[in-house]
Amino acid sequence: MGHKILLDCDPGADDALALYFALAHPDLDLLALTTTYGRVPLTQATRNALLLCALAGRADLPVCSGVPTPLRKVMGLHDPQSHGSDGLGDLPEQMTPVHGADERSAARCIVELARAHPGQLNLVCAGPLGNVAQALRLEPHLPELLGQLVVAGGSIAAPGEVSPVAELNFWLDPHAADQVLTAGFRLTMLGLDVSQAAALPQAWVEDLATQRPHPALKALAHAVGVQARARAMYEPGGEPACPCGGLLGLLWLLQPGLFQTTSGRVRVVTEGLAEGQSILDRREQLAYAQPGWETELPKVQAALGVDAAAGLALLRHTLASDWLTARPD
Repeated sequence: MGHKILLDCDPGADDALALYFALAHPDLDLLALTTTYGRVPLTQATRNALLLCALAGRADLPVCSGVPTPLRKVMGLHDPQSHGSDGLGDLPEQMTPVHGADERSAARCIVELARAHPGQLNLVCAGPLGNVAQALRLEPHLPELLGQLVVAGGSIAAPGEVSPVAELNFWLDPHAADQVLTAGFRLTMLGLDVSQAAALPQAWVEDLATQRPHPALKALAHAVGVQARARAMYEPGGEPACPCGGLLGLLWLLQPGLFQTTSGRVRVVTEGLAEGQSILDRREQLAYAQPGWETELPKVQAALGVDAAAGLALLRHTLASDWLTARPD
């Protein structure tokens, strides 16, 4: 197998896309899923992960439940208008998951897999970063053990989505985001600068579900449709489409040449009107009077652009392949 990955997520339509792409692509070896609160509460996120795995016939894949709340701030409320009460657009026919969550916590799973595959495990985070922050407390050497940490969150130049400057995942747990971005991981941040430019058209997913009838693709098309239509109400003018940050994290592992990046020290604002804002230091040669920008802070990579057409073409080709060979019972 190719890239060994662990997907940390709060499954809604966007993370369902990432999960199914990871299962479908032959060069991605998905070892486990870890769940966090985010677009939905933790219990629902874990149930969604189990359900999506069961629909795809992958009840063997470990699903480990993670942190239920942010490190410090008051937890934001789930918005059922955008994603449905279940985060998947209120699926009309939900099968009961055929397996339960793994007994390990998400943080323990991250640490154990990193120790088992030193330098080879790639952790792709598509939700708030509390599980990684907790894993760091369990294993301070985690930055050296992981191959790459790919974070779908934040923004460098694009406007925010929950405030003029903040992206949702960082805003939900800014303390965890700031801790993880300054911990010394080999880290790439894929924020709104690329996720807003590479949204997946709703019509394509619906066509795929029609051409390849399967419960997994039917559920995916339903969830994507609800999220895409909600996004179109807030951002009118284009065709309904679903942003897919977690999916971009997987594309980064497969084809980093699709992205334009910069590097530097990045901090996350933890309180006030700019809570959740990610700030890239563009003038590293200066000795700032403001503390928090010391020269010893590690640098991270941040994506500023992406070849969206090439990335979406790879997604379409992959999901249209024969990765779903049989309907689940």
